[in-house]
Amino acid sequence: MCTQGHLNEVASNGRRFPYDLAVMLLAVAVIVAGSNAASAQSLNWEGQTGVFVTPLAYSVSTGNATFSIPVVSYHYLDGGPVLGGFHQISITMGAFNRVEFGYTGSLHQDGSTAGLSTLWSGGFNTAHGKVNLFRERRGGLPALSVGFVARTQVRNVGGVIQGQDTHNQDFYVVATKTITRIQKLPLVFNAGFKATNASSLGLAGNAPGYSGRAFGAAGFAFKGPGRSTILLGSEVLQEPRSIQGLPGAVVPTTVTYAVRIVPSGALPIHGWGVETPKLTLDFGLAQAAGRIAPGVDLQARHQFAFGISYGF
Repeated sequence: MCTQGHLNEVASNGRRFPYDLAVMLLAVAVIVAGSNAASAQSLNWEGQTGVFVTPLAYSVSTGNATFSIPVVSYHYLDGGPVLGGFHQISITMGAFNRVEFGYTGSLHQDGSTAGLSTLWSGGFNTAHGKVNLFRERRGGLPALSVGFVARTQVRNVGGVIQGQDTHNQDFYVVATKTITRIQKLPLVFNAGFKATNASSLGLAGNAPGYSGRAFGAAGFAFKGPGRSTILLGSEVLQEPRSIQGLPGAVVPTTVTYAVRIVPSGALPIHGWGVETPKLTLDFGLAQAAGRIAPGVDLQARHQFAFGISYGF
């Protein structure tokens, strides 16, 4: 799969902290200095308004302002003894009630499996953007958006083997519909398609080339204890089947089961990007990758994930 020399080289590189986050925070401070408050949204793994690993067609609301104030989030995935732990720190903003953009810094904790865990290095940087082309019409058409995700300084799997940073991208279209005909039980349906050369959102490095992959999600919301609202959902994300640098490896579809808690209790009438609460909590179970090749088991089939989003 890879030589011990490659593994030793990666181990000596140590962890890299994505310092671009500081630059992004400074830029955001300048942009929003004169903006008005806007409602908070729930961010996904890569900082998009979304579920856990897939984007929704909704964007961060700006209210009556041109730009929103920042929405920040933290996500954690226990990848298991081979992959290790993954931490995501995101900051996202909206513009004109149709556009959102942001940055995510990915930090990695080493796994403990000899010969495999060293294929995963420090962290990498992710930038994303989304444009809402058509707004959702109640009782009519869904919201429709296009977007991109660009990941840089990726040194996982193929990057480790090559001894260099790599990059990968997604370009996607997504449609989302919230149905409120059932009293006190909003239903959310999401479907999209993307062209990507990333393997497992960059967590497994790059795919050999671009391929078209589908994704989708469905969920519903109900009133929880006190003032809270609880949202239950599941997502499916097709992955490119091959990993660059690992001939013969086959990557399965990613499936997640998610619980979103909105402590202050607003129902998501316009989608899972909530109307007014500043805080949302996500808990999830991810089915990522198990035995991807003979003798290669990544042991990441039932992994715990957590997320928290806050809008200032």
